[in-house]
Amino acid sequence: MLSQVYRCGFQPFNQHLLPWVHCTTVSRSHCIQPSVIRHVRSWSNIPFITVPLSRTHGKSFAHRGELKHAKRIVVKLGSAVVTRGDECGLALGRLASIVEQVSVLQNQGREMMLVTSGAVAFGKQRLRHEILLSQSVRQALHSGQNQLKEMAIPVLEARACAAAGQSGLMALYEAMFTQYSICAAQILVTNLDFHDEQKRRNLNGTLHELLRMNIVPIVNTNDAVVPPAEPNSDLQGVNVISVKDNDSLAARLAVEMKTDLLIVLSDVEGLFDSPPGSDDAKLIDIFYPGDQQSVTFGTKSRVGMGGMEAKVKAALWALQGGTSVVIANGTHPKVSGHVITDIVEGKKVGTFFSEVKPAGPTVEQQGEMARSGGRMLATLEPEQRAEIIHHLADLLTDQRDEILLANKKDLEEAEGRLAAPLLKRLSLSTSKLNSLAIGLRQIAASSQDSVGRVLRRTRIAKNLELEQVTVPIGVLLVIFESRPDCLPQVAALAIASGNGLLLKGGKEAAHSNRILHLLTQEALSIHGVKEAVQLVNTREEVEDLCRLDKMIDLIIPRGSSQLVRDIQKAAKGIPVMGHSEGICHMYVDSEASVDKVTRLVRDSKCEYPAACNALETLLIHRDLLRTPLFDQIIDMLRVEQVKIHAGPKFASYLTFSPSEVKSLRTEYGDLELCIEVVDNVQDAIDHIHKYGSSHTDVIVTENENTAEFFLQHVDSACVFWNASTRFSDGYRFGLGAEVGISTSRIHARGPVGLEGLLTTKWLLRGKDHVVSDFSEHGSLKYLHENLPVPQRNTN
Repeated sequence: MLSQVYRCGFQPFNQHLLPWVHCTTVSRSHCIQPSVIRHVRSWSNIPFITVPLSRTHGKSFAHRGELKHAKRIVVKLGSAVVTRGDECGLALGRLASIVEQVSVLQNQGREMMLVTSGAVAFGKQRLRHEILLSQSVRQALHSGQNQLKEMAIPVLEARACAAAGQSGLMALYEAMFTQYSICAAQILVTNLDFHDEQKRRNLNGTLHELLRMNIVPIVNTNDAVVPPAEPNSDLQGVNVISVKDNDSLAARLAVEMKTDLLIVLSDVEGLFDSPPGSDDAKLIDIFYPGDQQSVTFGTKSRVGMGGMEAKVKAALWALQGGTSVVIANGTHPKVSGHVITDIVEGKKVGTFFSEVKPAGPTVEQQGEMARSGGRMLATLEPEQRAEIIHHLADLLTDQRDEILLANKKDLEEAEGRLAAPLLKRLSLSTSKLNSLAIGLRQIAASSQDSVGRVLRRTRIAKNLELEQVTVPIGVLLVIFESRPDCLPQVAALAIASGNGLLLKGGKEAAHSNRILHLLTQEALSIHGVKEAVQLVNTREEVEDLCRLDKMIDLIIPRGSSQLVRDIQKAAKGIPVMGHSEGICHMYVDSEASVDKVTRLVRDSKCEYPAACNALETLLIHRDLLRTPLFDQIIDMLRVEQVKIHAGPKFASYLTFSPSEVKSLRTEYGDLELCIEVVDNVQDAIDHIHKYGSSHTDVIVTENENTAEFFLQHVDSACVFWNASTRFSDGYRFGLGAEVGISTSRIHARGPVGLEGLLTTKWLLRGKDHVVSDFSEHGSLKYLHENLPVPQRNTN
């Protein structure tokens, strides 16, 4: 027997440690004894360590992102999580999902423990069934079937329910964990077990033995015999916590076992500053010791012993003992299937308890500051907003040396880590700063009548006039990679449009972004709206920022196509403005000018190949193959060291072709270009619609009719005739700058400047007007007269 255990890599059991442990691979009516160790089986095929996890226990994790390093984890399942809504029976689907997540983490090499409720509910269901069955039989024998409807279920005592439900609950866990080749063991404890030193040592040794053998301990208070909680015995100090419910049990167990993480699942999203459901209740993302005074606790859950106050006390006690804690919702159908794994991955789920307060504001606080600052910004006079932007433009040139020094630090740290195109985006220069300043002054000039401009006036009836006016969208979240020059551009557009702004830059540009943000806030300070533009420096992941739907009105990603796709996928309830790819085409018509073609292709592809408006696919009319014009294009591309990929049709014309393209829908972002052959302008348009990204597409031809046909039929944000794709840019369009290029068909399309950051509202001015006056027998009639709109200042 023992030789079998040794072959599995285990040490023999300590025979004195396991008097009241139930293992699910053993008959449910037995406890593990030395004589039945031979029944323990199927452990040798389970990988013990599948990922490297090691951590010295002592202090809790300071940030959510560190939770992925947690090795030993306790998951506490509250009564509301385990039981059904009718409080009679278990929520089987929810339990199965939780077991799956625990199994996944266990098989990653983590040490998982469960503290579970549910025995009372399971026993209640079982006993009710037995009582009904018994009563129905007796009444059928003595009174006939006509009195079955009058049967009453007596009030069931909780301890009896627990006694009846424990074995069934454990059998259920056994069946579920077996699906993942994982063994589980049951441990029942009471408060007295923690006050007896010998029993505490036994419990500790038992749990360590089980964890070492890759078994999941399932711990519960022994509700069949548990005595009432001792009065005033709870939380007498760091070393004492009274086990009066499963919250305190989980905390005590976590500290005793030097656990890295305690996950407490309940029926609410986490800890709120006031009772959930109240008008002003806000979910607390991170809770720090000493913050209790800022929280108003409500009533306890519909089932279970404790409420949120009990959970917080237990969580803080565990935190003091060196265990990190997260309280989250384990019942919500949209998140319960991945809530545990999301927490371990460091995602922003529930309330995270931390002893380390950040130096600056939280991102939620920054969102609120951006909201209030943006509203103040919108109330400024247009000249005041323009003055802020002019001051920022001056600072970019006046503080040029400090900006370039910070950028140099970023470039030095990025050397060897970033590809050449990204390094080029990261780099700032004197000429770039000068161009930025010019663009900002253009924005200031165009912002004079942006906010509050009247678009439409209508006389609804006598003395009842309606106006549609422009207003800011609200709070913008702009996420950008590598390009620090994006920060002042976007900030200036937000200022001009009266929007609050949250900026999340890449860590590769941290030094540059920091000084540019400081200069932006310095410019905003001249009119007391410093907080309208916020730079997010906390550890929030982009996915977490995309969930702040109550604080953010529009997300604008600036970066790689992968970044844009990830944000579009992660954003829940927040519109995303942007384009996922910049697959720009140029069609060279049979009537194209020889002199123009090579200039346009070179500029579109080689001037800045990493830009989203760079040329990626060159479409050649088939009549141009083997002509001097075609040879000039190829020679120019070779001189510029552009790697050519042949499309299927182009490859069919060649004996020895360049590498055939893997996909005609590719954004290279480098000195690479796909060349394909088309039969005519309609064939080119069809190709663009099939493989393009609706960004920017160009025709090169001297035939005006062909050009106009192309311009009218290509369904892209920007369509050009005899012009480089690189003109697709807010600065070059005279917008001053852009927050991005949108390929969306709603609200804004193409380079998005100041106009794209505005929406509208309706203003109705009346004199005691009511709708009933306009009814069939009313005294007033609708006029709906269009009124003149004030002329826009275009100077």
